[in-house]
Amino acid sequence: MKITMKVFLTMLTGIMLLVAAGCQDTSQDQKNSQQEQKANITYDIVQAKSLNVGQILGIGYPGNDFALYAATDEGLKMYNGKNWYETTTNHHEYYGFQAVSSGFIASGHPQKGLNLKDPLGLIQSNNKGRTISKLSFYGQSLFHFVGVSFSGKGLYVINEEPNKKLGQGLNYSIDNGKTWKKSALKDFNADSFGLIAVHPNNGNTIAMSTRTGIYYSKDNGNTMKQITTPVMVTALTFSGDTLLFSSVENKKIYLKTINPGTGEQKNLTIPFLDYDNPITYLAVNPKDPNQIAFTTYKNDVYESIDGGVKWNDLMQNGKTELK
Repeated sequence: MKITMKVFLTMLTGIMLLVAAGCQDTSQDQKNSQQEQKANITYDIVQAKSLNVGQILGIGYPGNDFALYAATDEGLKMYNGKNWYETTTNHHEYYGFQAVSSGFIASGHPQKGLNLKDPLGLIQSNNKGRTISKLSFYGQSLFHFVGVSFSGKGLYVINEEPNKKLGQGLNYSIDNGKTWKKSALKDFNADSFGLIAVHPNNGNTIAMSTRTGIYYSKDNGNTMKQITTPVMVTALTFSGDTLLFSSVENKKIYLKTINPGTGEQKNLTIPFLDYDNPITYLAVNPKDPNQIAFTTYKNDVYESIDGGVKWNDLMQNGKTELK
């Protein structure tokens, strides 16, 4: 089956139409430091007086910080439970943003003027975005769909066009991007790919959202099993062994949990969302499973610190003001 990026993006764009590595090496640190000095720019994380975000590209709770990170079209924004913060430079577009125990992994486009190749391929930062390590495909590939285990053991991408290292479709690496294998996707019958969730501790176990439900695998996506009815799933993430996901059913937006083994589902109460404003990204803090966040198509951000009983409104339509 020939897969194109148009097909890859079908899940996300279709929703809108239907419902309205390892550690940073010393040499790279030195190169980035020289680039900052040359541009006379100092990397800092400062409190944001206000934010006006054009697009949220991913969220997560990196294990080397105590904040919710939002990857945007203008770099990283962080919420520490009281205020929003932002970086003074390195305003990269971090597509496929994934929080891991040591920091984060992403793809994307670099900020102009920093002497970085475009696209970024797969990169990792272990110091809150100050510098990046190049894992794979630097200057070669952009990945909209990336999945990583919080433990760092298990890295997945969806690739549009085959190349020397990647087959077309879902590919995975168990050595942080050094070598790659193509997932066989046996019994995967969906007509679209979607977001990839990877078990926080077991990098062999993944789940994928599609327009016709969630597919689940314990062997790196080589065999897949549909674990929900054929409903449109717009976002998902692991919370321990359980999956947290959002679906659109009968013109209503739901947030649910599902036990992949038994199929048992539970509904969580969320603030009212219009039908044309579905949930786009979900995050659970592996160090505190009661800390949950989600974003919407219109760039709203909500967070709960009690497992979804109460929700705090952190951003509306991509905008915030100083508290």
